[in-house]
Amino acid sequence: MKKINYLLLTLLITFISSCQSQDKIIFQQEMSSKAESVDSIKAASWPFEPEKDNYDKKALLDLRYLNENVAGETGFIRLSPNRKDFVKGDGKSIRFWAVNSYVWEKSYQQLEDNARFLAKRGVNMVRWHGQIVDKNDNKTLKNIDKKARQQLWQYVAAMKKEGIYLTISPYYAHALKPQKYWSIPRDSDNFSGLLFFDPEFKKAYKNWLKELLIPVNPYTGISLKDEAAIAIIQLQNEDSLLFWTFDNLKGRDLDLLSNQYRDWLVKKYGSLEQVIKTWKNVSIKGENIQEGKIKFYPIWHLTQSENTNSGKGKRLADQTQFLTETMYDFNQEMKQFLREEIGAKQLINAGNWKTADPIKLNDSERYSYTTTEVIGVNRYYNGGSHQGKKSGWAITNGDKFTNRSILFDPYSFPLNLKQVANYPMIISESSWVPPLGYQSESPFLVSIFQSLTGIDGFYWFAMKEPQWRQPSSANGYLPSLGKWVINTPELLGNFPAAALMYRQGYIKQGEPVIKENRKLTELWNRQIPIISETQTFDPNRDQNSQNNHDQINKKIHPLAFLVGSVEVSYDSNKTNKIVDLKKYINEKDKTIRSITEEITWNYQQGICFLNTAKAQGITGFIKQAGEIKLKDVTIKSNNQYATIIVVSMDNKPIKQSKKILIQVGTIARPTDWKQKATTWKDKKGKLQEGFEIINYGKAPWRLENNDIHLTLNNSKLTKAIILDANGLGKETINLKRNRSQISLPFPTNTKYVILE
Repeated sequence: MKKINYLLLTLLITFISSCQSQDKIIFQQEMSSKAESVDSIKAASWPFEPEKDNYDKKALLDLRYLNENVAGETGFIRLSPNRKDFVKGDGKSIRFWAVNSYVWEKSYQQLEDNARFLAKRGVNMVRWHGQIVDKNDNKTLKNIDKKARQQLWQYVAAMKKEGIYLTISPYYAHALKPQKYWSIPRDSDNFSGLLFFDPEFKKAYKNWLKELLIPVNPYTGISLKDEAAIAIIQLQNEDSLLFWTFDNLKGRDLDLLSNQYRDWLVKKYGSLEQVIKTWKNVSIKGENIQEGKIKFYPIWHLTQSENTNSGKGKRLADQTQFLTETMYDFNQEMKQFLREEIGAKQLINAGNWKTADPIKLNDSERYSYTTTEVIGVNRYYNGGSHQGKKSGWAITNGDKFTNRSILFDPYSFPLNLKQVANYPMIISESSWVPPLGYQSESPFLVSIFQSLTGIDGFYWFAMKEPQWRQPSSANGYLPSLGKWVINTPELLGNFPAAALMYRQGYIKQGEPVIKENRKLTELWNRQIPIISETQTFDPNRDQNSQNNHDQINKKIHPLAFLVGSVEVSYDSNKTNKIVDLKKYINEKDKTIRSITEEITWNYQQGICFLNTAKAQGITGFIKQAGEIKLKDVTIKSNNQYATIIVVSMDNKPIKQSKKILIQVGTIARPTDWKQKATTWKDKKGKLQEGFEIINYGKAPWRLENNDIHLTLNNSKLTKAIILDANGLGKETINLKRNRSQISLPFPTNTKYVILE
């Protein structure tokens, strides 16, 4: 038997104990939810049926003014002097509140409508997630989809007019299906991994980029390569040689990569004889190293610990280094191609994917991105589990799901990211994915922790309609609800206050709490870092994951991400710097405080507080907390769960502000939604406690009634104006006032109130 590392075993036992404690909390929260009547929302709720937004100039809530007159009016988005953040062409800082939108597939008029709708609610970045290769009778694999290019041209023009920048993502291996006329892939079933190493495929890809970026956009008169409204170009979406899909390479495709590996090894060691000696004669069945026939270990082996001095250990290190450098070299080659041959001036993001093991391989993946300017990742939160025949894209009757608020599970927070020092970081896809019911927390949490940690863009996924989406079929005909949707009352409906306080800088960015420095040899040997991210789940490609160790590194407390930013530098011999986290993380009380002292998260009670001069708020299970006193706001609520944000609209402290937005979110479900408590075993055999969907419901959305009373320390305010979903005043209510305070019962059936 192999020797077991006692320290790692101790850490693992500690983590399992922690997880059991967390599971108990989550279970109690779910049982509390189950105790409520199935019909409770129907009995105490209001219908969300907004009128079409016609952008009346009388609207009191319209954040279009935060955007430039036209996106890129001062030049291209570029890096700040310290290279950590984004600045506009004039050098002024810019923060992006972003969405993924598929409205580009619709008419130009609908695009214009969508652009204005988004700008009004605080959005200043959209992502075009397309597929530029022509999929119809493309016999040469070199032709592009001209309809998709036409749609992108329109998209750029429409968004630019409303001051909204674009990130363009033109290639997605997982969604590209091989055609019978194509010579690629040769023997593999799909395109995963091929772009990084196949010369013929790279040649076709370069031609696609030329055809996409060089021709003049007829809607603007500017080539996309010269378009300052395009901020970022993503080279590819969700592909990696360090993910499980590496094992899908077969036959001649795998031979091509193996031959490149052989040549790389000869260059590194001088000869195959020296390779054999270094590897201590360790071989894989079916290979002949002396004849240059070298095989790869399946990706699972890279997720396992191995003695670095053993023959297999050295082989695994070489394989990890080769695969990483293959991706690094591809990214470098494409950046040079875009800059020198095409003349594209935008910032470049190499990729946004994950690996088979976040502890042992994520740093190698991120290192491969460092040849470009922007680091990216896609990360979602889905409440724990969703199981059904079509759960990858739809919600249907009979589906089972767990309904866990992230507030009880901070370890799964999508913004728990180790950022590469001196690189902006974007989360180019994310959301709180239904059927999860606890969604109103998400814009609030994203806003405050983006601000705290300096994450530079969070792209909500996704939007297919120009304005709101009522509960409706996932594909237009299947009896179901759409799953990957954000233009709903408790996601997009809670954008305005969250976007405003994030983009205006009302929340302090904290100093890094951890600065890790890693040598590249540590990456190749897959040595455990001092801190790492947790495993995330992708519903379309992780079902067959073989990674069952479920370990997490606890050399540093894994909730350090919520105290301040966590940074890593690669190829560095500097000493690590670590803030004393005991000052900010109290495991006994289950509380986390930010290093700025503005944010407190209690994950035992399921509550998060924000306390700044210009923005204050709370999200979570607030009824149990009784009277909640923030710096200038006191809240009493009978809502078990709610999100309340009070934010200045004139850039003055709440105490002196003459215009304040109060925004409230609760829980939204379709009309007639029904669920029942149940248990089941997931695909890994783990018992799950949650719900079965009995009726997925119908339009319209119904929102749980607000039962909230607010007091503010600002006696200058004289009136409260109830707004509709489009920011128009509906009714004015009187405020109760004394020398230093005003108070009001928040209206039962609205999301927004303006105080003046």
